[in-house]
Amino acid sequence: MLKIAQNDEFFMAQALKEAKKAYQKDEVPIGAVVVKDSTIIARGYNQKVNKNNTILHAEIVALTKAMKKTKDWRLTGCTLYVTLEPCPMCAGACINSRVDRIVFGAYDKKAGCCGSLYNLPTDKRFNHRAIVQGGILENDCAKILSDYFAKRRR
Repeated sequence: MLKIAQNDEFFMAQALKEAKKAYQKDEVPIGAVVVKDSTIIARGYNQKVNKNNTILHAEIVALTKAMKKTKDWRLTGCTLYVTLEPCPMCAGACINSRVDRIVFGAYDKKAGCCGSLYNLPTDKRFNHRAIVQGGILENDCAKILSDYFAKRRR
């Protein structure tokens, strides 16, 4: 089991701030930040509903911004913090962008591909692997999602 770094909780709290932005815009509240050298270089939140674009998950938004900031598609030395376990598309984007670590909050038993259904980023058959750590501020990350869906059902 990986030791939880003290700053993992700090950066996950920053990803939660992004999730709250999505919540306010009536998007599924998932947020992400990309960190390099202990500095946030990019932020993102779900935008697929409002922008009518199925690939605009929080991870994709944050990774795209990080690539623009670094002027490189390779995000080596970076950690992605995201409030919900990445889906297959987002886990694949992490592999392809060469992030070093993926840290997530809540597990996603229906679509999670960083341990729940699959663990794509650690699969030795890929040419790049990332360290995966789940469950950081898990209760807070799960609560914003359950609150959102309870509100939607009302």
